[in-house]
Amino acid sequence: MLPSVSPSARSVVGVAGDLFAALRGESEVLPPADSVVLVVIDGLGAISLRGHAGHARALTTGMAKKDVAQSVFPSTTAAALTSIVTGVWPGEHGLVGYRVLDRSRDVLVNQLSGWETDGIDPLVWQASPTIFERAVHRGHESFAVGFAGYAHSGFTKATLRGAEFVAATTAASRIEVAYELAQSNPGSLVYCYLPEVDKAGHKNGIASREWVAALEDVDSALSARVPPGVGVLVTSDHGMVDVPPNRQVVLEDAHLEGVRHVGGEPRMLHAYVEPDADAAAVAARWRVDLEGVADVVSRDEAVRAGLFGPIVTEAAASRVGDLLAIARGTWAVYDGTASDQRGRGMIGQHGALTPEERQVPLIRLGAFAR
Repeated sequence: MLPSVSPSARSVVGVAGDLFAALRGESEVLPPADSVVLVVIDGLGAISLRGHAGHARALTTGMAKKDVAQSVFPSTTAAALTSIVTGVWPGEHGLVGYRVLDRSRDVLVNQLSGWETDGIDPLVWQASPTIFERAVHRGHESFAVGFAGYAHSGFTKATLRGAEFVAATTAASRIEVAYELAQSNPGSLVYCYLPEVDKAGHKNGIASREWVAALEDVDSALSARVPPGVGVLVTSDHGMVDVPPNRQVVLEDAHLEGVRHVGGEPRMLHAYVEPDADAAAVAARWRVDLEGVADVVSRDEAVRAGLFGPIVTEAAASRVGDLLAIARGTWAVYDGTASDQRGRGMIGQHGALTPEERQVPLIRLGAFAR
């Protein structure tokens, strides 16, 4: 049985619409604001945040039980961040995992960092309009604040188009620039991306001193005074869990018989079977091989269950694996035949359906504060 989420649960898919409505004074959940700032702290789950509240007083002081939202599936940056800024589910915008199959070329493509090297056109592959395009169309200036290295990336073109990119180095300087832009450009929409927590979690785990230090740094940045009239919404794309070495399962040749490609990521694999293989037979074998480790479901089962959202386009469906292996608990599953094994060194991971990965903070500051 796959975990279910209440239909009434707040979703990150609605964040863009809420902010845009607040700019027009028409939001049912946020008060009006002269300008709005969306802060995304990559990799910060609500459960991890509450568990480290003493290291994040600016974020957690006054944080109510209801100040959370559900991320999308898979709970990974490419899928979730795109849902936040487009306001549609992965089944509609089409970024349904970290690495997926481009069936027209029979090659796996990296939807986070491989746009240029893997030959993906951002305007075609991700065709849903962004909140920034919608805002500009309605006469609102839009800005995106992040690392300079992200300014011209394919992922930025796919997800932040319509916004003027402004570079800043540290978390504190990015928040400062975002607030200044919002204050000096009334009616504007400002996006600010903070990846430090996610990076520390992947490398060292959420139980590490490095992760706590990154959280403290981000929290300190967000302790800055919000300019009058500016509404700030702080959220995340996903949380993560620490995967210990004894919970790493490696699929070797015998397990992968009949499988042509393995995409996704260790906590949510997309398996694409050979054209002449029996997908049902492969699924049955995987359910035995991964019993207690992962739930194995077919593409049709995942789509019918609504895991990728209420709408799944033909393009998005073509990128979903014939089989999905969704990790339970703190397990991770690796393709032992792959040449690139860098993922084996990551401690903090995400992509699956656990509350630690899917429940994210949704904190209101400035003009949005309760």
